[in-house]
Amino acid sequence: MSSSTRDHGGEQPAPEFVQMNNLVCESVGGKVLFATDDWFAAAENLLKKGDPEFKTGLFTEYGKWMDGWETRRKRIPGHDWCIIELGVPGVIHGFHVDTHFFTGNYAPRISVQGACLQENISLPTRGDRIGSAATEEDFKAVERLHSEKWEYLLEMTELTPGYAESCHSYFHVNSKERWTHIRLNIYPDGGIARFKVYGIGQRDWSSCGPNDLEDLLSMANGSVCLGYSDAHYGHPRNLIGT
Repeated sequence: MSSSTRDHGGEQPAPEFVQMNNLVCESVGGKVLFATDDWFAAAENLLKKGDPEFKTGLFTEYGKWMDGWETRRKRIPGHDWCIIELGVPGVIHGFHVDTHFFTGNYAPRISVQGACLQENISLPTRGDRIGSAATEEDFKAVERLHSEKWEYLLEMTELTPGYAESCHSYFHVNSKERWTHIRLNIYPDGGIARFKVYGIGQRDWSSCGPNDLEDLLSMANGSVCLGYSDAHYGHPRNLIGT
């Protein structure tokens, strides 16, 4: 079993786990496999490496342009959710949820579930999803994962609006298990700017041959930055792949 605790939000110093590697960042191969709805902004934005932006006066044909994942108001039972494949499978130490610029339209509550899947997942390819929602074919394909039964790493909890003093929420995860996929649930709908999953990579060494050469400092093989003297122009963890 896994458990999680909320650390804090706002302008207080971030918890120590943010010095670890972001296992779902798009720059290390993290990707969204499925989302129930991408009407205002696509779920892929959650995994961007850069900070969220706000562009005054910029609109799409569906509404205000937002740098994050934003769904429509639910008119049917249920809630919105997405499936994320970790770019680097590993042990998760914490979540960082950023609602930056989502003020009246932020997702009020979230929960996070996880799984360690051995087989390859085959789901319909996602294209430019803005202005769309999952089709019946998409739902039938994702049902095979039984993601609603995945283990909860974070039970349902409240988020805070996307003002500078309240947009950051951090959640510690108490788990020593290896995870490959995440299900991010938002209740019932709304927007999140960024979602980061911090932890330590854990390689499946059974797939490596005895004579294979491996980068022992790669984050995929379990390396993590333990300390540094300065990170003003860039975090030293960039050296190992994040």
